[in-house]
Amino acid sequence: MPSSPAVDQALARLLASISVLEVAAARRAEAERSKGTLETELALMQDDRARLAVELDGSVAYGKRLEATTDELARRVDRALGDVRSVLDAAVGRG
Repeated sequence: MPSSPAVDQALARLLASISVLEVAAARRAEAERSKGTLETELALMQDDRARLAVELDGSVAYGKRLEATTDELARRVDRALGDVRSVLDAAVGRG
């Protein structure tokens, strides 16, 4: 069956349109994959941020406890030094 030039042109345009559509579909699929990857990376970063925030809160609390303990030890050492000085002063005064 012989084809006419008009049919040949229509088929050529149809094939060209199908090729353009396939390229567009491939780009869309790639964009969807990229979006999924980005969403996964964002979720991981949010999880890391939450974990780091918890760790930071724990470290800050530990630092405050350590500072309070250090202050208490400094008071005790000062008191002990005062007691030692009192004993030494009393001993020197008797001597």
